[in-house]
Amino acid sequence: MPTYVNLLRLTDQGVRDYQDTVDRAEAYWDSIEKAGGRLLHQVWTMGDYDIVVLFEAPDDETATSLSLGVSSVGNVRTTTTRAFTAEEMRGILEDRS
Repeated sequence: MPTYVNLLRLTDQGVRDYQDTVDRAEAYWDSIEKAGGRLLHQVWTMGDYDIVVLFEAPDDETATSLSLGVSSVGNVRTTTTRAFTAEEMRGILEDRS
């Protein structure tokens, strides 16, 4: 299953309600599972992004839908990117040779 990285920034609303961040994260994890995906890891960070989520989803459309869904609540804005394992990268490189 493809892997994705969500880079999340808290909005003003998300900062005002910071005490609920773990509960909101758990709800997002549930939505990933319900969409047929799998949470791999989530961490809260310092710097340009406040939260980083690593998850698997069946396809790009599902990953996009999940990102839009979590953003639509108004607590975070997301940047989502596809991630590749070393094995997947080897296959990509071999296909280009």
